[in-house]
Amino acid sequence: MKNLEYEIAKLNANLATLPLEIKEIFGRSIQDLQSGDLTEKSLQIGDKFPDFSLVNSKCEEIELGKLLKKGKVIVAFFRGSWCPYCNLELRALQQNLTHFTAVEATLLAISPQVPKFSETLLADNNLDFELLFDEDNALAISVGISFELQDYAISSYDRLGINLSAYNGNDGNRLPVPAVFVIAPNYTISYRFMDVNYMNRLNIEELIAQL
Repeated sequence: MKNLEYEIAKLNANLATLPLEIKEIFGRSIQDLQSGDLTEKSLQIGDKFPDFSLVNSKCEEIELGKLLKKGKVIVAFFRGSWCPYCNLELRALQQNLTHFTAVEATLLAISPQVPKFSETLLADNNLDFELLFDEDNALAISVGISFELQDYAISSYDRLGINLSAYNGNDGNRLPVPAVFVIAPNYTISYRFMDVNYMNRLNIEELIAQL
């Protein structure tokens, strides 16, 4: 797999065949988020990341505090296995996993989807890092990166076969903004990437340089 930016460009070209009305609604959804204040109100570099204990795809508890005793922790929030951009990012992170482990950094990916979907995602993409379940987006909310999908966009998701209630195990339509944080052993955020436009993703080389 070539670099993430290249793969995203290919995906964008493929998705150009989507019905125009769906593309317009997705564009409007992104613009609405860009006009908000999520980017400014979310946790910043230098802030303390909240402690957490979340279950992985096998429903085993994973505690941030225990991992931080071993070194830095990389937390990547993703929307769900239904999101092709998230899948590309997770695969790219997997390809660079040795760079993280070489400096004793632990990679975790977190989404609001229930564990059974993450278990399938792990197997289908041969991922060697934990996918954690952020029930009802509780952690994403505390980090300041969660939002309620606009009502006008829900029908377009449904048309594409994306039933967020089924994926997330609730009746809401709340999602995290894709974001990546590097957390130092004292819980301080030393690196942060966040973009409310889910088509834009981090530069992994930049992430590696910050470790």
